[in-house]
Amino acid sequence: MAEKLSNKIIRLIKNDIVAGKWAEGSKMPSEFELMELYGVGRSTIREAIKSLADAGILRVQQGSGTFVNPITESENIDQRLKRAAFDEINAVRQMLELEIATLASKNRSANNLREIKEKLQQRKDAIMAEQRVACIDADLAFHSAVAKASANSVLADLYHSFTIIIRDFFEKREKQGISHFAMSHHLHEALYQAIAKGNAEAARQITTEILKNNY
Repeated sequence: MAEKLSNKIIRLIKNDIVAGKWAEGSKMPSEFELMELYGVGRSTIREAIKSLADAGILRVQQGSGTFVNPITESENIDQRLKRAAFDEINAVRQMLELEIATLASKNRSANNLREIKEKLQQRKDAIMAEQRVACIDADLAFHSAVAKASANSVLADLYHSFTIIIRDFFEKREKQGISHFAMSHHLHEALYQAIAKGNAEAARQITTEILKNNY
């Protein structure tokens, strides 16, 4: 799958910041200058700047410009996750969840399946009620139940660490509505069915589709 253009620009800007092209606290070039520098349009630059600002790497000050935030060496892993651009988080999450889906298809117990199905119903109920926070909670609970079904406690713990940044992303993505949750619910139902049937290949394919449509 080809890399999304805005994700490529996010990566390039981050690399340039790390390389010292723009020092901590310095003002970033204007949108036009960034368009010229990276050879892309205004909408791509704006999307990249917004993502980097959401990740805490940049700071947008209305009327003043965009500035590079300082990065401290003492940050713990949760703080670093919060600062990461979401395309990076999504890439790591995909590696985790593909393995989780594979193991869950092989190792799930009857109790695991009951829990996954229960969280799936809660997700549907939250969508029907159009409750944004409940959708976030239910989605994370569903995927956490799948991680638990993998029977690998390390993978389950790693996924739990990622729920911090995933929740943060959901809250920024779904400021009011629940459209992304509603549009992907059929995929979550299909994932449950694949795990229940022990079809690891289908579970991996569905997981990839869920994450591909996560933005």
